[in-house]
Amino acid sequence: MRPNPKQLVDFFARSLTSFQSSPDVFRVLCTLPHVVGGGREPGPRRASSQVVRRLVVLDSSFNPPTRAHGEMARSALRWASTTTTSVRLMLLLSVNNADKAPKPASFPVRLGMMDAFGHGLLRSLEDEGIRPEIDVAVTKMPYFHDKARVIGESGVYGPSSSSSSSSALGEGGAHEPEQVFLAGFDTVIRIFNPKYYGGGEGMKAALGPFFERARLRVTMRTDDEWGGEEEQRAYVRGLGEGVLDEVGGDAAWAGRVDLVQGGGTGNGVSSSRVREMVRRGQREALGEMVDDEVLGWIEGMGLYRE
Repeated sequence: MRPNPKQLVDFFARSLTSFQSSPDVFRVLCTLPHVVGGGREPGPRRASSQVVRRLVVLDSSFNPPTRAHGEMARSALRWASTTTTSVRLMLLLSVNNADKAPKPASFPVRLGMMDAFGHGLLRSLEDEGIRPEIDVAVTKMPYFHDKARVIGESGVYGPSSSSSSSSALGEGGAHEPEQVFLAGFDTVIRIFNPKYYGGGEGMKAALGPFFERARLRVTMRTDDEWGGEEEQRAYVRGLGEGVLDEVGGDAAWAGRVDLVQGGGTGNGVSSSRVREMVRRGQREALGEMVDDEVLGWIEGMGLYRE
């Protein structure tokens, strides 16, 4: 039997306090599905059998997790599973501002919703024969390149920081898994904006190591300000045809950016839109935006009403 919401919030609150008071900058809090029985609390565990070759990372504020998040994760897991069975999913929450009361849902409650969301993913993939283990993790790092670095250096999925990043993508069992960060197109625009790197060699220093151990899987957003599908593909092509070189980057990085079409239930649904619907009392619309387990948390905990 899985822990109830109150037990989960208590577990995550204690886990988060421990993490925040430690020098750690990354920690896996628990792995799904939970090991039940014997009065055990949720906890992390290593891969049950094989070496992890691909680590899919869904990095979000999860405030709350939406069906769009679910579609991104399922699509990536299906893709990753076509080339290896050694795939793992990480749901990653940045808590670098945990000393300030986060609004509108606390970090322990968000972690509880991530747990519920992860179990929903497992059920939805079971009929397809895809059965990944899912890690619920936290970090104090704010940027993708820092997150990828501390995940790799943690040694949780492979060698620790004593291994050179250039070996991270090797095929041998001793190497780190390839990290696959899921993102929307708007995030890619920010990642390649030179203003965040201070000029000079700043962009190469930050993103060079990132793209040695990771790639970006980008869901196109064709229903908003970023233009249509062809415009977004043209943007990424341009990165590899000189744009990145001109702003202090490396054109080769464009080969580590995979554009995928959005699709399925909930595509394009944002967490802010969900919160707005709750405030308006439009419950009938929520079922198309979040899965049943997450909806149970929103209603049971009285979230986002103000």
